[in-house]
Amino acid sequence: MAKKNVIIIGAAGRDFHNFNTCYRGNENYNVVAFTAAQIPDIDGRKYPKELAGDLYPDGIPIYEEKELPGLIKSLKVDDCVFSYSDVTYQKVMATSAIANAAGANFVLLGPHDTMVKSTKPVIAVGATRTGCGKSQTSRRVIEILMEKGLKVVAVRHPMPYGDLVKQKVQRFAEISDLAKHECTIEEMEEYEPHVVRGNVIYAGVDYEAILRDAENDPDGCDVVLWDGGNNDFPFYKPDLNITVVDPHRAGHETFYYPGEVTLRLADVVVINKMDSAPPQGIQTVRENISKLAPNAIVVDGASPIKVDDISVIKGKRVLVVEDGPTLTHGGMKIGAGTVAAQKFGASELVDPRPFTVGKLAGTFEIYPNIGTLLPAMGYSDEQLKDLETTINNTDCDSVVIGTPIDLNRIIKIDKPNTRVYYDLQEIGYPNLNEILDDFLKNNKLV
Repeated sequence: MAKKNVIIIGAAGRDFHNFNTCYRGNENYNVVAFTAAQIPDIDGRKYPKELAGDLYPDGIPIYEEKELPGLIKSLKVDDCVFSYSDVTYQKVMATSAIANAAGANFVLLGPHDTMVKSTKPVIAVGATRTGCGKSQTSRRVIEILMEKGLKVVAVRHPMPYGDLVKQKVQRFAEISDLAKHECTIEEMEEYEPHVVRGNVIYAGVDYEAILRDAENDPDGCDVVLWDGGNNDFPFYKPDLNITVVDPHRAGHETFYYPGEVTLRLADVVVINKMDSAPPQGIQTVRENISKLAPNAIVVDGASPIKVDDISVIKGKRVLVVEDGPTLTHGGMKIGAGTVAAQKFGASELVDPRPFTVGKLAGTFEIYPNIGTLLPAMGYSDEQLKDLETTINNTDCDSVVIGTPIDLNRIIKIDKPNTRVYYDLQEIGYPNLNEILDDFLKNNKLV
C-alpha cells in the first residue's frame, strides 16, 4: 500500500499531539506539512526533526492555513487532519469543504487513537468553551486532593509558542521556572496559579514523555490532573472526566467543536458562573446537559471575586484588562475584571481602542467584537511592550487587572491598579469533595 500524504491542520497544540500519537514512526503515512491558525507568528517555522522522529530528518514545515488549497494540490495530499479546538461547526465543515474541493479527505481523530494511558489515576478537567472557568475548577480539585494528603501533579494542555525542542517537557514548581522557560502571558496565566498554590505543573510538546515524567515527579505523584485547554478533549485517558459549562454562552455546548465532545464524555458537569449568569442561560445549559450527558453528575458553581483594593475601582474611570484568549477566540464580552468593575462601583469602563498600538491594535482588527475591554495579549516581547504602552496611554483613572497572574511582575503600569481574584465555589450538593471521595475509594487511594 502506498504511503498517504497528510497535512495536519492546527494551532500549535492538538496538532502536534495528533502527530506524536498517530503518525510519528508510522510508515503508512507521510506528514508533509502542518498548517497554523489562531496563534500569532507560528507559521514559517518547522516541527523540528528532534521531535518528529527518524522518518522526518528535515523536520516538518508549518504554513499558514490560508495556503491549504494550494498545499493539498502541490504536495499531493490524501488526508487533511483537523486538529484544533474552540471553533464552530461551521468553521469545521467550511475547512472540510476546502479540503474536499482540493481533492483530499477530511479527518477528525478521536480519543481512542489519541489518548495516552497513565500508570496513575487521572482526573481530566475540560470545558465546552475557552473561558468557562476550567482552570479554577482544576485548582479547586487540586486543593481538595491536597487537603486529603495526596500528591497531585497537573499537566496542562500545550501552548508551545517558543523553541519546540526546549519545550519538549517543561516542569514548573517555582515562579522562577516561568522565566526559565520564557513563558508568554498566556502560559503564565495557566501555570502561575498552580505554582503559587504549591503544586507542580507540567506542559510542553511531547505529551507521552511529559506524562512519564509527571508520574515519576521527584516530589511524588498520587494523581495526575489533566488541566485541559480551550474546549479540547483530554490527551490522557481519564478515570474521572469533569467538564465545565458557561451559562453566559448558553447553547455553545451544542455547536462548538469539540466542546460537545467534552460534554458527551463527562462524568461530572460543573455549571459555573451561576452568580452572574441570566436564569434563562442556566436553564438552557441544564436542558442541554440532560440531552447530551444524561448520566453525568451536575455540580452547581459560582465564581465569586475579590480585589486587592476596592478604592481603586469605586467611582473611578477604569480600564479593564482581561484574559486574552477568553476575549479573542473565546468570544466573551465579560470577564472577572468587568464583574469587579460593575460590582464595586466604577463610574465608567474606558474604551482602550483609541489608545492601542502595534500588534495589540491588530488584535482588535482581527477580533472587532471585543469592545471596551483590553485583552492581556503577550505571545512575544513585542506584544508585551504593546500591552504596556497601551495601558499607560489609556486615558483612565485606574486599571482593573482581571487576568490570573500578577501583571505588574512582567510589565510596568504607571497608573493605580488592582488585581481581581476568582475561584470556583460549589453551591449545595452534590459537590466536588463528595465526588472526589468516591474517586479515591474507587482507585484505592484511601
